[in-house]
Amino acid sequence: MAQSASYPETFLTLHEIVKKARQKLNHDNWDYIIGGTETETTVNRNRAAIDTLAFKPRVLRNVSEVDASTMFLGRRLRLPVMLAPVGSLELFAPDAAVAAAKAAEQFGIAHMLSSVSVVNFEQVAKAVPDAFRLYQLYVHGDAAWVDDLVERAAVAGCKAFCLTVDTAYYSRRERDIAKRNIRRSNVPGREFQPTITWDDVDRIKSKLKIPLILKGISTAEDARLAVEHGVDMVYVSNHGGRQLDHDRGSMDVLPEIVEAVDHQAQIIIDGGFNRGTDIVKAIASGADMVGMGRMQCFGLAADGLQGVVRLLELLENEVQTAMGLLGVTRLSELSQAHICKAAPVSNSHVLSAFPHLILEDKSFY
Repeated sequence: MAQSASYPETFLTLHEIVKKARQKLNHDNWDYIIGGTETETTVNRNRAAIDTLAFKPRVLRNVSEVDASTMFLGRRLRLPVMLAPVGSLELFAPDAAVAAAKAAEQFGIAHMLSSVSVVNFEQVAKAVPDAFRLYQLYVHGDAAWVDDLVERAAVAGCKAFCLTVDTAYYSRRERDIAKRNIRRSNVPGREFQPTITWDDVDRIKSKLKIPLILKGISTAEDARLAVEHGVDMVYVSNHGGRQLDHDRGSMDVLPEIVEAVDHQAQIIIDGGFNRGTDIVKAIASGADMVGMGRMQCFGLAADGLQGVVRLLELLENEVQTAMGLLGVTRLSELSQAHICKAAPVSNSHVLSAFPHLILEDKSFY
């Protein structure tokens, strides 16, 4: 079992990274990470959907060597983890998008760049040419504008193109509104996102030379449509609880998506995933890859590139430990037989995965 440790004296637990991030961030940027839309019910349901799953371990198996790696888009990755696309990532560290891509390349996982970034995919490609890079798009232009990005993303070496489909309207994020911290009141081209349809998916798919991902799928009906339209990867996501309030938690949605897709596309999931055990639950439930957005931000805010690498090292240790104690040595051995529904032991919220975290102002939960 790999036991690398770049900062053993500084960060021994994940909650220490979260605490350091809080100490370095101002209130506005902290709220941007942990907040959601309106009542933040969806944020809390994301965690509750994970918290209400329990493990069913098997014993007396040879688990002396545990391998948490996976194949994804033809490449061996050290963990089934992708640094999820986060808009305005530069709020959390200087040159954050490049730093995140470098951390992903250094550790050996995937990185998806948000189109709402101060650097574009071509600049990231120039800075980190060997990183396993994917690109996520918000549609802020007409068909010709989109088609141009489709072509350029492939030329720049992106391994997949991700179209976000759950942002027809920008949500009411009351943490920001109440402080008059309005971030996106004048985004050019926002009027185009509400107009996209399955016809646009077909057009984009016909032009792409790399796999197409749809991000923001949260029903079996849309998952089936995605497969029918030739989508290569279904990305189960509610935008981290930052778009539609009172949505279901991502892990509650996943079983119906897995059934609907029926192995005809790969499945990525995000939404409240903070721990190694969370990752293991997702893989056991049928996901192929887990996106981590908030945790990426915590790592960047805590210590830039090295903060993200250390975060991934700790996650790897947690994943390997959970796998070994479940009696499996490969991710492919995980299945629904290893999990079951269970009563929650505490109230779920955005930071409930860190019961030992003590912040000076608990109102930020």
